[in-house]
Amino acid sequence: MILSSPSEVWSLLSDGHRYGEWVTGTQQVLAADPHWPAVGARLRVRVGAGPLTLDDTCVVRVCEPRHRLELEAKADPFGAARIAMNLIPWGEHTLFVLDWHPLRGPGTRMHGLPVDYIVRIRNGMMLTKLARIALREHGERAEGTLLHTGSD
Repeated sequence: MILSSPSEVWSLLSDGHRYGEWVTGTQQVLAADPHWPAVGARLRVRVGAGPLTLDDTCVVRVCEPRHRLELEAKADPFGAARIAMNLIPWGEHTLFVLDWHPLRGPGTRMHGLPVDYIVRIRNGMMLTKLARIALREHGERAEGTLLHTGSD
């Protein structure tokens, strides 16, 4: 559960240049297509830990603004994976459902308990970061609204 509206969470997802802020393992956003997150738009990122890095490309496969975003992440030589993010309104908040599944390459053979456990930990870290950023920005917007309301 993210204590921000789906529109506020979507504003983070729809800014490709901000993925490095919340996607665990992303060292740098190398490029984001100007029409991100439209279907077919690409995001190039450098992922890894320390000196071990590789460049990854995410392509938008499904985009339903404020509701659903599905990406195909390609990280050669490891293959590709589908990442599905669903934003479900829950009162004033957002139930954020993240699903990951390997599509092709060696990752499909490694899919199972050990890899799924590591991915679950990584996804939990990502969701925590995303929720904190959305909540912080929600607070900043609310504070700005309060400040502007009395300054007529």
